[in-house]
This record gives sequence, C-alpha cells and structure tokens, in this order.
Amino acid sequence: MKWKLTFRYLLSILSIVFIVLIANTIILFGILIYQSTQGGVEDYEYSSGENFTRSFSQYLTLEEGQPTVTEEGEHALEAFGAWLQILDENGEVLSSYRTPDNISTHYTPIELVHRYKYMDNNFNTYFIGEFEAYSYLIGVPNSNEERAVFMLNPTTLLTYASQFLGAIIIVDLIIAAIVGFLFSTVLTKPVNRIIERISELKERKFQPKKPKRPGVFKHVFSNLNDVSATLQQHEDERRKLEKMRNEWMSNVSHDIKTPLASIRGYAELLRSDDISPDERLEYAEVIERQSLYMKELLDDFNLTMRLRNHEMPLHKQETNMDRFVRELVIDLLNDPQLGKDQIHFQNDSQDSIWNVDQHLWKRALLNFIYNAMLHNDENVEVQVHLSDKTITILDNGKGIAKEDIDQIFERYYRGTNTENIRGTGLGLAISRDIIEAHGGSVDLHSEVDKGTTVTIRMN
Repeated sequence: MKWKLTFRYLLSILSIVFIVLIANTIILFGILIYQSTQGGVEDYEYSSGENFTRSFSQYLTLEEGQPTVTEEGEHALEAFGAWLQILDENGEVLSSYRTPDNISTHYTPIELVHRYKYMDNNFNTYFIGEFEAYSYLIGVPNSNEERAVFMLNPTTLLTYASQFLGAIIIVDLIIAAIVGFLFSTVLTKPVNRIIERISELKERKFQPKKPKRPGVFKHVFSNLNDVSATLQQHEDERRKLEKMRNEWMSNVSHDIKTPLASIRGYAELLRSDDISPDERLEYAEVIERQSLYMKELLDDFNLTMRLRNHEMPLHKQETNMDRFVRELVIDLLNDPQLGKDQIHFQNDSQDSIWNVDQHLWKRALLNFIYNAMLHNDENVEVQVHLSDKTITILDNGKGIAKEDIDQIFERYYRGTNTENIRGTGLGLAISRDIIEAHGGSVDLHSEVDKGTTVTIRMN
C-alpha cells in the first residue's frame, strides 16, 4: 500500500512537470515567432536593426528618377541613431544622410558582404536593404546588436533541436522524479500510517499510538486516538456486559437446579392416587416454599450482580443514622420470629448524618444482624454500636472458625458452625457489596466460642 501511494504521487508530479515543459516550449517558440514578425520603424527604441532596415523602404521615394528620403525617414534615422547611404547598381553612393566622416562612397560586392558581416573600425554595424533598382546601406554606430554568421543545415538543425529538447525533458523528468520521490515518500508515510491505523481499528486493536513526525496530519492522528479510546471503552463495556450475562446465566442455571428438581419430584408425587390429603397438602407447601426460594434466589442474585458490576443506581439521601439504626433495632425486637434474642443499641455520635440509599442500607444491616441471630443459640446477645463514621455489630455467640473467615463473604458459603440453612446464601455477599457501592468497607473478626464482630466504616 505504501509503495502504491508513493507511485501515484510520483506519477502525478511527473505528469505535471511534463505538461509544464511542453507548455513552456510552446510559449517560448510562440514568443520568438511573434517577436520576429513585429517591430516596425515606429518603435525605434525597441526595433532591431534588421527590422528597421527592412521597413525603411517605405520612407524612400523617386523624385525625377532619383531615390530620395522623406522627412519622416530622416526623423526615423535620427530617432534610431543611424545613418544612410543609397547605392546604384554599380555600388556608387547616390545620396547620403547623417553619414559620419571617412565613410566610403563606393562599394564593391565583396566589400558590401564584408561590411554586412563585420563591424568597421569605427564600430558601425551595417544593414542592407533594397528599394526599386537601388540598394541602401544603413549604419548604426556603437550598436548593442552583434552579428554572428552561422552555417546551418535545416535538417541537421531540426535533428539537434529535437535532441536538445528531448535531453532537456529527460533531465527535467529525472530531477522531478528524484524530488517527487523524496516528497512522495515524506507525504505517503503518514498517509500509510493513517490507513494502517484505520485497519487496526477495523481489527479491534484499540491501543492508542503516537506517530513519529505526523506533520500536517497531527490532528488526524489525535482524532484517531480519540476514536480508539472511545471504541476501547465501548469494547470494555461490551465485554463486561457479556461476562455478566454469561455468569448470570451459568449461576442461575446451576442454582435453580436443586429447588427445581424438588418441585418436579413433589409435583410427580401429587399426581399419585395413593397419597392422603395431608400428604398432598404437605407436598404443595414444599412446592410453594421452593418456588418462593427460587424467586428470592433470582432477586438476590440479580442484586449482587448489579452491585458488583456497578450497574445498580443508588438513591442516596441525607440520613440521620441514630434514628435510622434505632428504628431498625426496634423493628427487630418486635419481630416474633426472633424469639427471646436480645439486641442492644448504643450511639456515641452526637450528629451522625450519612448520605446513603436507605433501602439498600437497611437490607445490609439486617443481613448482618440476622446472621448473628440465626446462626447462634437463642440466648445470644447482639450489640449495635454507632459512632461518627462506624457501625459495629458484635455478638457473644459461637464464633467462626479461622479457616472460614476468609471465605465468609463468598457467594453461597456456609461455615462449619451453621446448622440453620435458611436463606439463599447470598446475604453477607450482598451486604458487603452494598457497603462498598457506597464507598465504605467491611471488616469481620471472630473467635470460636467468643463471638463475632463486624465493623462497617464509611470513608
């Protein structure tokens, strides 16, 4: 591609040079032809001696059979700075006008030829014209024109002229080719890089690149890097969504198999005619319970997936944490399912205002408190302690084995001291994700037979 572009630029430059050479040659010959046909005696300052002499015959007349110069002719001679001699057919001077001294009055044919070809000792340049049966000789002292005599063969001249013109064209084209090649190489390098960069974007290679010597294409490369960054961002988002979708489908299909198998088994039992009404009712309750569990599982799984992938919108608002946590503890104390569990609340903060999503935050705290209550004996005591930027939930229950602490926040993980299997197994994972989504952190410390302490810190 690079050499193809270079060749195209080079061909364009050579074509332009060739056209310019032809046009210049035509213009040059046209000017020469035009100048050779112009220049009357009226333009004395610009007319050549040859043209002046050739046109001077219009100022000559015959008076009583003798050639005479008109007044206009005398004025023309004076304006041109020339002198005149009129000769008969034998070379005798019949009349003269403005001739200098020591000028010959008789010319032989050899002398005329010699005078025409060369200057004399007084630096006069001679021009010869013809009028009727007479000849006239015009001399120009100290003329700027010089006469050189060439012997030319028209055929040879045409051959040499064509060879000279061909040589000029070839030399000019070679020079143009060298310059054009260098120019085209410099020009096509960034263009080739632009084409390669676009091809890389097509192949989904979005790494930004800084080109060497971009020249006039600096803004083009900058825009391509901006496009690359945008495409990379879109690609990352697509992969993220694809990963989340695949993980969601894999986990859902895996987690629903157990309750779905239970529902199917009890549904098949319900079709039997050998079961009693009490058994039928019991099986229906199991199916209902497993269905509710599947719904709860899907809801929890959707929530944790959205939280971990930062796809969950948070509806934050200024919240008085003393009132918020206090009301939550009161609701728990009034819950008949918790039996005789004891919950204590203590606030060491004078004014604790946090910016949180109250719905999600309530769920996170309830998960920690429920975990302390449901996985311990009935006489367990739970303390909730609030300070400026910290909430601590501690119990005096069984505690968690050391080997289980590092995995306690993993999805579906249940410790060795867990006898109650109520819930989906996503509670603690969801709680941690909710707090981290708010910019906070969770620490858990536990000792067997001494209890567990959960510390929630807000940054």
